[in-house]
Amino acid sequence: QVQLVESGGGLVQPGGSLRLSCAASGRSFSREAMGWFRQAPGKEREFVAAINRSGGSTPYADSVKGRFTISRDNAKNTVYLQTNSLLHVDTAVYYCAARSSSISSRKYAYDYWGQGTQVTVSS
Repeated sequence: QVQLVESGGGLVQPGGSLRLSCAASGRSFSREAMGWFRQAPGKEREFVAAINRSGGSTPYADSVKGRFTISRDNAKNTVYLQTNSLLHVDTAVYYCAARSSSISSRKYAYDYWGQGTQVTVSS
């Protein structure tokens, strides 16, 4: 059993930044590969970024490369998504996910999900 709690979403101007956090509890966080996904109204939930157990592998969706950074602090049982240069198209609910295996960009590969945190980019 894993519980994931996201925070850090909010309303920002275009070009602004947010740091999303996902705090994990219930099992050894260091064993989990983590991912961030997002879902905009009327759209499918899509892959954003992932990070393996050690943090040495961090694949990103092409749409966010160079703007977003995923990281983890295993001592704090937390994974982060730093979002910079935000665009209107980044507006979505952002979800944290965990799996006890290798990283994946496929949403159905993940075992646990957080409740999501809303990111709204608007002027």
